[in-house]
Amino acid sequence: MTVFKSFDAVKFRNLEGKLLYVTQMAAISAARAAGHGDKKAADRAAVNAMREYLGKIEGTRTTVQIGEGVRDKAPMLYIGEEIGTGTFQIDLAVDPLENTNATAKLGPNAICVLAASEPGGLINATDGYMNKLVVGPKVAGKINIENTVEANISIIAAALNRDVEDLTITVLDRERNKDLITKIIRTGARAQVIPDGDLIPGILTCISGSSTHALMGIGASPEGVITATAVKMLGGEMQAKFYPKDEEDMKQLVSLGVNVEKVYTHDDLASGEYLIFCVTAVTALSTATRHILDGVSFFGGAAKTNSMLITARTLETISTTHILNKSEFDRSRSEFRL
Repeated sequence: MTVFKSFDAVKFRNLEGKLLYVTQMAAISAARAAGHGDKKAADRAAVNAMREYLGKIEGTRTTVQIGEGVRDKAPMLYIGEEIGTGTFQIDLAVDPLENTNATAKLGPNAICVLAASEPGGLINATDGYMNKLVVGPKVAGKINIENTVEANISIIAAALNRDVEDLTITVLDRERNKDLITKIIRTGARAQVIPDGDLIPGILTCISGSSTHALMGIGASPEGVITATAVKMLGGEMQAKFYPKDEEDMKQLVSLGVNVEKVYTHDDLASGEYLIFCVTAVTALSTATRHILDGVSFFGGAAKTNSMLITARTLETISTTHILNKSEFDRSRSEFRL
């Protein structure tokens, strides 16, 4: 990690609300495009809004370390892009719209999310894949991604003082995870097999009452880095091994200094001393058993967003009413809403 002795922690802390506003505006834009069957249009709306409002943060220059990549043929928010001309520098990991398929169909669990650090505080990786194991604070320090699935589940159950049958393990529904899902079920634990979006489930392992006891399996590496920032601040543990999808991906990872044999922890993926995590729900966000955040709702001249802000000091859920058109807000006799 690059160390900046003169890094201004107070300035960084003052960015919390501004960065949250970026995800809120991205979520509103994505929600406007949601439900029309066009996932590319929804993603484009989120990307454009996130890029626009990042550029409006005065005095700051942002470098995108994790962003829209090769798979998305991104014209903006691409890895390495610099946004703004200020002198205060930060690094950013963004997923302007996770779960584009759900957004297109107005389905659940679509989010706009970002994580920020001081320069050098986030690993630079390709838009490929990694094998992930994420657990909460009570299990941290006890698991090992190189254990068998059965061994790790037994460890998780013991650490949480639960029967294996009471555990819920979240896994992406992908062919590459098929054998893992079978093994989880054979232990007696419940496998929550999700169609898309493993970023938030990893973080929810660190939040008591979310009914997510571990995240396992191979998912996207950019989302893994964003997950690591929140897991680190919440006291959980993430372990990951990069999973090259082909020879070209392997060469790119090696060129970035990634060791595909190494087990990376949340401290490796998000090594920064100063971190901010912001997420705003586009559509309702929930686990198998619990509701987490309402999605964006619109009414006369306004929109309501629901977000989560995580820092080293706090975890906040934030509900905000945004007046988008003052004359329409007044004409419709709209009101602020809790």
